[in-house]
Amino acid sequence: MSTELKKIVLAYSGGLDTSVIIKWLKEKYDCEIIAFAADVGQGQELEPVREKALATGASKVYIEDLREEFISDFVFPMLRANAFYEHNYLLGTSIARPLISKEQIRIASLEEADGVSHGSTGKGNDQVRFELAYHTLNPEIKIIAPWREWDLTSRTALIDYAVKHGIPVPVTKDKPYSTDRNLFHISYEGGVLEDPWYEPHDDMFLLSVTPEKAPDKPTILEISYEQGNPVAINGEKMSPATLLERLNQYGGENGIGRIDIVENRFVGMKSRGVYETPGGTILHEAHRAVESVTLDREVAFLRDSLIPSYAKMVYNGFWFSPEREMLQKTIDHAQANVTGEARLKLYKGNCIVIGRKAEKSLYNQNIASFEESHGYSQNDAEGFIKLNALRLKLYAETFNK
Repeated sequence: MSTELKKIVLAYSGGLDTSVIIKWLKEKYDCEIIAFAADVGQGQELEPVREKALATGASKVYIEDLREEFISDFVFPMLRANAFYEHNYLLGTSIARPLISKEQIRIASLEEADGVSHGSTGKGNDQVRFELAYHTLNPEIKIIAPWREWDLTSRTALIDYAVKHGIPVPVTKDKPYSTDRNLFHISYEGGVLEDPWYEPHDDMFLLSVTPEKAPDKPTILEISYEQGNPVAINGEKMSPATLLERLNQYGGENGIGRIDIVENRFVGMKSRGVYETPGGTILHEAHRAVESVTLDREVAFLRDSLIPSYAKMVYNGFWFSPEREMLQKTIDHAQANVTGEARLKLYKGNCIVIGRKAEKSLYNQNIASFEESHGYSQNDAEGFIKLNALRLKLYAETFNK
């Protein structure tokens, strides 16, 4: 098998799994390993990545700053769709995978590599997300999924392997939960969190304070939107990544965006995940507020009916599918007039809409007012009610005698 592949590009994070994978790939395939780390907002986690990858056997390391592309071309389109999976998961891990895969395939082409690899387990969703993207973007590429090949069947076994080979890892047997961080969120899974009755310690969280420790004074924000995308905070325009980073700070300081859920994985099992999405939570509320005065009622109803399908496509790894692209065009057409401002109050874990406005607003105070208004005759409601009651009367007269 060592002669089958000459060069492999590994999606590398520097965490436990991928740290071990570089060494394992070298032993298994005896070929050149190129490590690729995507900067999608991990912060200081990327600082030691280059030296660590080279020290464990990589011949070359790519660290690509994808933060602006991540937010503008992946997170913002998803937010325009108001997408969430099941009850309230805002898809923070899911949405990063197609971008990482896209860049990984680009580097593989640049390096003339014949293989790509990832550190996703054989039980998780990420293996599906990565590999569906690989198959779509380069159907000829060879895919190596170590978790489906090696005999290291647990994270404990990986830690033992790393210790044996002198590979430093950021987890221990005493604190073995796994994290995935980007500019949109951070997730925590595995280890002690696998017991859904276990309450995580507050010192686990990195992006937010607990609501009990949030300030006693609320924070007021005004977020401006243009065609469904946030463009400014309190009148200050900024790039997509900068805007989200700023909202993460505001949200985190006020205890916004923590969730603890049991979700249904695409591969069939339930899993427990704890997530922090402070800025994303704020943007969901703000976007809905601006839509409330700019989106037509029936358009909003139809768009909302598409959210479960759209979110499922993102969660399951079908970002590059024709059906997701079709839905995106429909959603973006509906967002053409979603331009305006939302005012929010952040207070001890709560994100409360306290105002919304738009230059072109469908909300007409003169018509909606309980005071005397022009343009609406209350007498017209009688005929409207009778027409809507007709089928109900016929049903009652026929079956309720």
